[in-house]
Amino acid sequence: MKRREFSTFAASATAASALSLPFATGANAQAKFKEGKDYIKLAKPVTPDAPAGKVEVIEFFWYSCPHCNAFEPQFEAWAKSAPKNLQIRRVPVAFNNTFVPQQKIYFALESMGLIPEVHVKVFRAIHVERQRLNKDEEIFAWMDKNGVNLAKFKEAYNSFSVAGQVRKATQLQESYGVEGVPSLGVAGKYYTDGTRAGSMSNVLQVVEFLAAQG
Repeated sequence: MKRREFSTFAASATAASALSLPFATGANAQAKFKEGKDYIKLAKPVTPDAPAGKVEVIEFFWYSCPHCNAFEPQFEAWAKSAPKNLQIRRVPVAFNNTFVPQQKIYFALESMGLIPEVHVKVFRAIHVERQRLNKDEEIFAWMDKNGVNLAKFKEAYNSFSVAGQVRKATQLQESYGVEGVPSLGVAGKYYTDGTRAGSMSNVLQVVEFLAAQG
């Protein structure tokens, strides 16, 4: 979903929650990816948050984005079998202030070690159960209903730590020049998305190609 589409999407709660994401095969899978077409190289590199010997891969996402919802199972499966030299993480974006509560959802869950259990459930709540989850009280009620310790979640959600992570996430999004989501940053040097690569399946091949470049 491109940046210019967000205002239109926000006004339409009935937007589709699934997107066909075909896998590349045959010659396409073996193609050499080209700068300027399949990916861009950042004019100003970003310092990766990864240990020596690891290549950082960042998925930029937004919980309310239907394309991110559709891509999530594919990304999760890929992350589990990706090359061992990759350090993979997610970064929730904010194209305006209304996105911030969902950024805080992710970082609060992450601080509580609940991403494996709850992350996908948040996508499902929004895209299947049609809950908006973009205001504090809606979020708190949903967390409580779904077995998350509400007192601990509120503490994390409202913490200085999560506020700091939100600021860093937005700065990182700007440094990578994120145009829409889902999209991926690699090694602090490269940026790609489904529009550039042709599909989200191709994107993951582009990411592995770029990671190999270092």
